[in-house]
Amino acid sequence: MGLKQNLHNFKVKNKDKKWLPGFNALFTFLYMPNETTHGGTHIKAADDLKRTMNTVIMALVPCLIFGMFNAGYQHYLALGEIDAANGFLGASFWTWDNLVIGLLKVLPLVAVSYGVGLAVEFIFAIIKGHEVEEGYLVTGMLVPLIVPIDIPLWMLAVAVIFGVVIGKEVFGGTGMNILNPALTIRAFLFFAYPTWMSGDKVWVHGAVERAGTPDAISGETLLGAYAQNTSLAGIDYMDMFWGLIPGSVGETSKFLIIVGGLFLIFTKIGSWRIMLSTLVGALAMGLIFNGVVDAGWIGESSKFYGLMSVPFWQHLIIGSILFGAVYMATDPVTASQTNKGKWIYGFLIGFISIMIRVFNPAYPEGVFLAILLMNVFAPTIDHYVVQGNVKRRMKRLKAKVA
Repeated sequence: MGLKQNLHNFKVKNKDKKWLPGFNALFTFLYMPNETTHGGTHIKAADDLKRTMNTVIMALVPCLIFGMFNAGYQHYLALGEIDAANGFLGASFWTWDNLVIGLLKVLPLVAVSYGVGLAVEFIFAIIKGHEVEEGYLVTGMLVPLIVPIDIPLWMLAVAVIFGVVIGKEVFGGTGMNILNPALTIRAFLFFAYPTWMSGDKVWVHGAVERAGTPDAISGETLLGAYAQNTSLAGIDYMDMFWGLIPGSVGETSKFLIIVGGLFLIFTKIGSWRIMLSTLVGALAMGLIFNGVVDAGWIGESSKFYGLMSVPFWQHLIIGSILFGAVYMATDPVTASQTNKGKWIYGFLIGFISIMIRVFNPAYPEGVFLAILLMNVFAPTIDHYVVQGNVKRRMKRLKAKVA
C-alpha cells in the first residue's frame, strides 16, 4: 500500500476531527484528491483551483529571482562599488554576491507572507469547519513583490493579517471577496506606515558597519523625481525596461512582467482584454496630459508639470502600472466577468492610475488605488453590461413578433 493510500485512509479515519481541514490542505497540495463526483452533470478537467494558482506562481518566479539579484545590484551600486555601465547582461549584475544579499532580504519577506497568511487561513478553516482555500497561494507570492525590500517584517505580518481577515475572510473566503487581498495588504501598509512605502530609499545591507554610512542611501525613485520636477538628464530608458532601477522587489523588470503576462495569456488564466485595456487607458490619460502641457495650459512652475510632461509611453515603464495590469487587475475573483465589462474595467484602471499618479505628488503612484476602486465597481459594470444585452435581445424579440 502506497503513501498516498495510507494518508487517504488516515484522513477517512479522522473525518470528524477539527484539524482535518489543515491535513486536507497539505494532502491535496502533494497529491490529487481520491474523491470522485457522483451523479449530476459535471466537467472533467486536468486542472483545479490549486493547479491554476500554481501556474500564476510560475509566472511570478522570474520576477522574484530578478528582484533578488537587483537588491544586491542596487546595494553595491548605491555604495559605488560596481559600475552601472555593464547593465542587465553585465557580469556585475548576475553575481553570487548580489544573489546572497537578495536572498537575505527577500526570502524572509516570502516566509512571513506565507507563514502568517496561511496561519490565518488555517485558523479560519478550523473555526468554520471548511477546507483550506487555495486563494492565498498567489497572494502570498504577490505580497513580497509589491513591497519595499527593507520593510520591517513585523509591519508586513500585521498587514498580512489585516489583508486576509478584512480583505477576504469577512466576505466568506476565496471566491467571495470583492477586494484583491494583496492590494488590500499594500493599501494598509501605505496608509498605516506611509514613510516605509514611499519607495525613496535604496536599501544597503550592513551599512551600519560601513564607516558611518546610513542604513539607507536617500535617493528619489524615478516617479518621485518626476513629481518633484527633478532633472533626469542622461537617464537610460532601457534600464527602466530591464529593471535596473530601485523599487519594490518584483515591479522593476518590465521585460519579465511582459513574459509572465504572455505566459498567463497562453495558459488562458490571465485576461488579455484586461491587460490590453489597462495599458490603453494609461496611454490615453498620458496623451491627455501631454496635450495639456503642449497647449501651454500649465507651466513649469506647477507642481503637476513634471509627471504631466512625461511622454505618454514612458508611463508604462516607470512605476508599477505594468505589474498591476498583468498580475493584479486580472484577478478573476475581483475583476469584471463579462467580455465588454473587462474592456471597461481595464480601461478605467489605466486611466485612473495615471490621473492619481499625476495629481498626487506626495505619493506618485496610483495603480493599487485604481485597481481597488474598480474592484468595488466591477459588479456594477457587469450588471449594466448584462442589462444592456437583455434590453437589446428584448428589442430584437419584439421586432420579430411585430
